[in-house]
Amino acid sequence: MNATVSILAEIPEDLHESLKTYLENHPDWDQDRVFRAALSLFLLQNSTSETADTSRSYRRAARVYLDTLFKHAV
Repeated sequence: MNATVSILAEIPEDLHESLKTYLENHPDWDQDRVFRAALSLFLLQNSTSETADTSRSYRRAARVYLDTLFKHAV
């Protein structure tokens, strides 16, 4: 199955304010980096690695998560 992913999301105002405050206090992070870290962590926490395909997806998400945390540019 081919899935198309397009991200345009509204977030609650409280979350927006929290993100804005975080970014103001952490100049080495930007909105895209925060979303990459959050989305990849979500996928890691909520996936299974029962098949070869899901195992590869898990490893890719783990790589993105770690790269996002420890590298300034991905």
